[in-house]
Amino acid sequence: MRLFPILSLLLSSQLLTGCGILQRTKLDQPPPVNVEHTTNLPVVVEPEVTSQCPATEAVVCAEPKIKVIERIIERNHEKIIEVPVAEGKLVLGAEEFFTVVPSGLQLRSLIDSAAATTSLNVQQLTAFERDGSDWVRFQLSASAAEEAVEVELPVKRYMRVARPGLEPQRRPFVEMNLTVGEVTHMVEVNLTQGNDEQFPLLIGRNFLKDTAVVDVSLRQVQGKPDSSQHE
Repeated sequence: MRLFPILSLLLSSQLLTGCGILQRTKLDQPPPVNVEHTTNLPVVVEPEVTSQCPATEAVVCAEPKIKVIERIIERNHEKIIEVPVAEGKLVLGAEEFFTVVPSGLQLRSLIDSAAATTSLNVQQLTAFERDGSDWVRFQLSASAAEEAVEVELPVKRYMRVARPGLEPQRRPFVEMNLTVGEVTHMVEVNLTQGNDEQFPLLIGRNFLKDTAVVDVSLRQVQGKPDSSQHE
């Protein structure tokens, strides 16, 4: 029974609080506008707010600057240079036929531009003295099947000749006429005893100098000399 008066008090206080809030709400509202007294006032029209997004403008970006780098790579290439040959010089292959005088024999000869002097392989080389001068006597043949020819010549000088892998050899030097093609030269020839039947004569630089050029890719360019002109 005591709870009833308390509940009545709480309910009454809630009603009074609600009325106070309602009165304050009415006081906060603006007074009503009398339409008859506001006809001469300008009507302000607020702009309509739309929810549409603005139109998208196309943005054009400037083209980037491109830096061009030219790269040049140099490579070494083999070049073939044509060297003119002096007029009047013979072209000799790696081997040629030479006519040797005295004897008139045609000998198969090896062209060796690395050798300083010309060498001749002979048989039965003998040194002797004649009228107070040094001479040599030897036999020479074009091949083992042909008969050897005996030759006597005065010695111009003696000289030691270096030999690859061997001790230097003291050799006599004589002068002989050598003919290849249409060219004949008298040169010093050193004599040695050997058994080189394939190339009894080795042509050195003392014959080639100012006379011929050598193409080692060729053989017997000048052919065999005419033996009739040495008879």
